[in-house]
Amino acid sequence: MPTTDVIPTTSTPRTATPTTTPTTSRPRRAVLWLGPLLAGLATLIWSGNFVIARALSDEIPPIQTAFWRWAIALLALAPFAARGLWQHRSAIRAHAGYITVVGLLGMTLFNTLIYIAGQTTSATNLALIAAASPVLIAVFAAVGGERLSRLRVAGMLLALVGVVALVAKGSVTVLLGLDFAVGDLWMIAAMCTFAGYSALLKRKPKEIPAVVFLAATVLFGLVMLLPAQLVSLAVEGGFSPTGGNLSALAYIGIASSALAFFVWNKAVELIGATRAGVVYYLQPVCVAGLAYLAIGEASTLAQFACMGLIIAGVVLSSSRR
Repeated sequence: MPTTDVIPTTSTPRTATPTTTPTTSRPRRAVLWLGPLLAGLATLIWSGNFVIARALSDEIPPIQTAFWRWAIALLALAPFAARGLWQHRSAIRAHAGYITVVGLLGMTLFNTLIYIAGQTTSATNLALIAAASPVLIAVFAAVGGERLSRLRVAGMLLALVGVVALVAKGSVTVLLGLDFAVGDLWMIAAMCTFAGYSALLKRKPKEIPAVVFLAATVLFGLVMLLPAQLVSLAVEGGFSPTGGNLSALAYIGIASSALAFFVWNKAVELIGATRAGVVYYLQPVCVAGLAYLAIGEASTLAQFACMGLIIAGVVLSSSRR
């Protein structure tokens, strides 16, 4: 009986190409900290803006300050955004309603209201009301569907306590003894417009690049500010240009407007309005640092403790949970 040799078929195993699932942890972690850093940079630049705006209030009417601020910002953005504005004109036209509202809140109203408020209220009151801005941003963002974790809310409240204690110099008597003026109402209105602006940024059309979107909102806001500018020129007259006020306008136009709003918008895009808003609490810390560097004004131990509370609250709110 013939025996048939069964030759085992050894199939060469295929070298399985390892499925490389992209590790998103590192990019995700980078995004989590890039957002707060950008928001912190915007806050630092805006800290200098408050000091300069206060100095300009005696020389330039508030509406004219706001108008020239955004006119300079538009000129600064033009080399980077002019071609994009033309290329994306169809998308801008399609989202004209949204861009109009964002431009009205962030450009036409926000800084104009701050400059008006600064004429009739103290810097302490302005700082206290500005401290409510992140809370308003969180409320507006929550209405828009952004989730607020307990940890983030706790960090926000911790930072708020630090800001109030810092502004009040740790004294309840100082806090209760504050006099509120008409300018405080203007400042509250300014904070509401900024909160609405920040919350709306999350809905930015993705087909419009960031710098083009900013230039479009500045252009729309400037057009809406033009009638008030013409009225101000007719009623109050113009201002006498000097080296001091022109350099101040250049700073608030280029740094506080074009640059700061660009990085703030990017921060909100990366981490949401609430997290970016909490970083805004760092403004008193930035002001204290700038005061020390510019005029050698040292901080007390109590002020350092308040700053520690603010920084702890910001770090807590910037966590992933």
